[in-house]
Amino acid sequence: MSDSLVIIPTYNEKENIEKLVRTIFSLNKLFHILIVDDGSPDGTADIVKDLQSKFRDSLFIEERTGKLGLGTAYIHGFKWALDRNYSYVFEMDADFSHNPADLVRLYNANEEKGGDLSIGSRYVKGVNIINWPMSRLLLSFFASKYVSLITGMPINDSTAGFKCYRREVLETINLDSIQFVGYAFQIEMKFKAWKYGFNVIEVPVIFTDRSEGESKMSGGIFYEALLGVINMKIRSIFKNWKR
Repeated sequence: MSDSLVIIPTYNEKENIEKLVRTIFSLNKLFHILIVDDGSPDGTADIVKDLQSKFRDSLFIEERTGKLGLGTAYIHGFKWALDRNYSYVFEMDADFSHNPADLVRLYNANEEKGGDLSIGSRYVKGVNIINWPMSRLLLSFFASKYVSLITGMPINDSTAGFKCYRREVLETINLDSIQFVGYAFQIEMKFKAWKYGFNVIEVPVIFTDRSEGESKMSGGIFYEALLGVINMKIRSIFKNWKR
């Protein structure tokens, strides 16, 4: 049995998913994996189900109908993890932009260094991104700066999607109250964890853009996040953050 669950949302990731699963299971630390697939027409879910015969007690899949949003996929996974008493719950992309070996570093930041939420940060030590066009890099970097300015949140990479939560964080945040389902979901979860007083640790990682499959990112998703931050900050003023 593992104390850690890695949640990986997928949509058309047949080029990456088997290699990613096998790489995670090859690590020295034992992780369980939950794939949340949004009806991938390319057969991603079938690949995962074939792998389950080899990793019967450690690889799981939840299939949903249609693209319902990144945030709802993670919330589905969070609730699944809490129901099964995992102590540490991870968010991770399926495209190898997040290095699987860094899962252990995120785990150690919580387990050994007292973190409640550890973040794989691209910006805590300079800018550590490979293969992004300059326009996208600048948009992401300044989006994080903007979020820190508006919210006061002392996090360098507020839009990062590579994270490890202690279960207490997910139990404290009302998951049904999360407003955003797209890219801004990442900001909202960090903001609420910070407002509740949880210890947030940024772990420097190198982010490498996908080499296989198709990106789901667009400029519109960024701009939606930027506009939503102001509303999120205003609403937070009227909330009691005691836990």
